[in-house]
Amino acid sequence: MKSQLKNLSLTKGFFLLTLFLFCHVTLAQTKSEKIDQLVSKYSEYGKFNGSVLVANQGEVIFKKGYGMANMEWDMPNAPNTKHRLGSITKQFTAMLILQLAQDGKLDLQAPITTYLPDYPKETGNIITVHHLLTHTSGIPNYTSFPGFMEDESRNPYTPEAFVKKFQDKRLDFTPGERFSYSNSGYFLLGVIAEKLSGKSYEVLLNENIFEPLGMHATGFDNHSDILKNRATGYEKEAGSYKNSKYLDMSIPYAAGSMYSTVEDLYIWDQVLYTNKMLSEKYMELYFKPQISAWGKSHYAYGWGVGYRKMGTSKDSIYAIEHGGGINGFNTNILRTPSDKSLIVLLNNTGGAPLNSISNAILGIINNKAYSMPKKSVADAMLTVIEAEGIDAGITHYNEIKDSEFYNLEESDLNAMGYKLMGSGNIEASIKVFELIIDIFPKSSNAYDSYAEALMNLGKKDLAIVNYRKSVELNPNNQNGIDFLKTLGEDVSDLVKEVEVTEAILETYIGNYELMPGFILAVTREGNQLKTQATGQPVFDVFPKFENVFYLKVVTAQLTFNKGESGNIESVTLLQGGREITGKRIK
Repeated sequence: MKSQLKNLSLTKGFFLLTLFLFCHVTLAQTKSEKIDQLVSKYSEYGKFNGSVLVANQGEVIFKKGYGMANMEWDMPNAPNTKHRLGSITKQFTAMLILQLAQDGKLDLQAPITTYLPDYPKETGNIITVHHLLTHTSGIPNYTSFPGFMEDESRNPYTPEAFVKKFQDKRLDFTPGERFSYSNSGYFLLGVIAEKLSGKSYEVLLNENIFEPLGMHATGFDNHSDILKNRATGYEKEAGSYKNSKYLDMSIPYAAGSMYSTVEDLYIWDQVLYTNKMLSEKYMELYFKPQISAWGKSHYAYGWGVGYRKMGTSKDSIYAIEHGGGINGFNTNILRTPSDKSLIVLLNNTGGAPLNSISNAILGIINNKAYSMPKKSVADAMLTVIEAEGIDAGITHYNEIKDSEFYNLEESDLNAMGYKLMGSGNIEASIKVFELIIDIFPKSSNAYDSYAEALMNLGKKDLAIVNYRKSVELNPNNQNGIDFLKTLGEDVSDLVKEVEVTEAILETYIGNYELMPGFILAVTREGNQLKTQATGQPVFDVFPKFENVFYLKVVTAQLTFNKGESGNIESVTLLQGGREITGKRIK
């Protein structure tokens, strides 16, 4: 009897173990299916084209490619497709620097002139390696220089020669004072690593990281190299795609020159739970929050750290992550150490909503509610226009504009209008631009586009009226001013300067939460007001009125709002025809 009971007990134990394993696999499969359904919809709607890998509890539960790695040869994306990483490169640069520090070859708190004796002493003597690692150096971000992408990005440079492009620039602020994302700082870190090691940045990456870890599908993206499974970068344009602009990879260098696969980045993720790359002391330093950045988050060394929303729930989880964006590609790697989860998204059509996709996948992994993507109103409208004409397209717009399954973006409609204008269908483009003005009456860009179409149709007087309206809405619209001059219009009344006292500017300083996790930080240097949104560089803003300011780098406007107490309580961002008001937070 005891033997039978023992056997029965073993049988029950085996059954329970089998049931547990079955439930675990079923749960993983269910999550996998949900992730596939989610990303498939993003791909179907033209909002994701790339490779995905998701791990949970340290194990890969999903990996797949979507869309084409090369559209001209119909080569599909796959988990082993090599994508440019952009700024994900920075975490590898930071790793090389910490390895040098661990070996006693570098002091993180030493001035950078210790290692770069030819760097200007006035600034180099007060900037430390730590400042470079944390984007607190104050060195202006070279990718934000006016005309940089047009004038410099195609030209090859040696690291030493390119440093001269920004080394003599005035600092944006005193080093250590605050966070301001700067590719210039990470470029310098690459130069320092080369100086101290006597090896190129590319060789250092290979010898110190890629080869020891078996990351054979990762490297420095040299244009001349023949790379099997390399994805081509594309940019979306009015429902279709075009090849992205050429970029010489000596320009991003240690700030963004790498390529990799989702599978290799999983290898990277797993080793970061060990001390294979760095001692425990330096691994802690690697991920330690160093400086407040992007609202409630912090920047460590090459990583952003902080709590991340899971799906559409109010719950959050501590995450370590970084994104990247480079001609034709945008990328994101997100790690949650508490459950050893990993989300890697590598997209080769630029501008994919990776933050939204990551949020939804976090929701799926953690059994939280999440939202599915929506179709583009502009794409659906364009399909009808091309088949049945503009009137049918506008009718279709009215049928779907309020649908919960469609998303309406001014930029998408504007791109569609230009595509129609470029194909010679100017009258159709005019109707599209009129529709945009009707939907987004406060959009300067809408009036500018409409005026251009009118000018091309020979309606000079109407073009002038609308160019004027565009400049009134956005005084920085130099394109509108130039066209008005071309049309023989006197623009002296449009070019005017507004002065706001430093005392009033001081009342605007603070953080404003435009959306959960998306913070707009407003600072001041003398009489120059500056803003920095989560994940973006610092930009100057200029007064249109005493409480209304505009940006010159993008078409956007900020209005500071007073409450009943007379104090500034919120700011309203107008961009793309839409208004978002964010409350002031501590």
